[in-house]
Amino acid sequence: MTVAVKKQQINFNKLQKRLRRNTGQAIQDFNMIEDGDRVMVCLSGGKDSFVMLDILRKLRARAPVRFELVAVNLDQKQPGFPEHVLPEYLQGIGVPFHIIEQDTYSVVKRVIPEGKTTCGLCSRLRRGALYTFAKEQGMTRIALGHHRDDILETLFLNLFHGGKLKAMPPKLLSDDGRHVVIRPLAYCREHDLAAYAEVRQFPVIPCNLCGSQPKLQRQAIKAMLRQWEKQFPGRIENLFAALRNVAPSHLADTELFDFAGLGARNGGRAPAWLPGRGDGAGDWNVEDDEESSIKVSTKPHVKEVCLPLPTTRRV
Repeated sequence: MTVAVKKQQINFNKLQKRLRRNTGQAIQDFNMIEDGDRVMVCLSGGKDSFVMLDILRKLRARAPVRFELVAVNLDQKQPGFPEHVLPEYLQGIGVPFHIIEQDTYSVVKRVIPEGKTTCGLCSRLRRGALYTFAKEQGMTRIALGHHRDDILETLFLNLFHGGKLKAMPPKLLSDDGRHVVIRPLAYCREHDLAAYAEVRQFPVIPCNLCGSQPKLQRQAIKAMLRQWEKQFPGRIENLFAALRNVAPSHLADTELFDFAGLGARNGGRAPAWLPGRGDGAGDWNVEDDEESSIKVSTKPHVKEVCLPLPTTRRV
């Protein structure tokens, strides 16, 4: 074995361990899989779902619980789709599978005008077909191949275009309460998944429905995040960490936090989280920010004097 080949093997082993560790940690953190679960692994033919199935198979061998993996592909009848690829691959690795045939492609092309985004309708039709099949087959978990970058892209799509502070949860209960959707790759970077898929040489099948739309807003968000990662290393990690460190009282959603019922406590003293009480958000005596057009006073801070509360005495 040459030095170059040995180095490639070492790097791949590190990559594989990282993906296993991140996937296993996500499963544990969100209790994604329990003993006796039948996990429906949604295999689209893309790199992410291939990696998800591969990693789940490896984790199952050492998992503290027993669970079943069943691969399911939705054949949407896209022209030129190689129907033989997935069955041959799954038979070759010995994974039980089902192919659902439903012509959602024609529906999307008929309903969505040329040049408009097809993802919304396509995902709804696909989700409906998968949910129906999961119910019929008694699947207890539906595993999707979304990764950390997908989650962050969805956050900014909702923020910029939907006016919502909302992303993709690693674990989700469907609206009707019948299905538990899990995203085992929630902690995994897309870059790592692409590198792993390339080495493993999965028979990736490109999607000519969504992947062929160059003006998708998601592509613009992806480019923005990629630029941030180059310019500010570590920013993407901090963004994802923020999704796990939310302070509802420091946002402005009245349904999420009871602002209306908020009042003075502690015998008239301000609550500990109010400005100036050590949470880092309370220094009103700030210097001018070069990005701000508002001039803030920089006069010396005057210490607040607390007078004792009046007392009464019974006679």
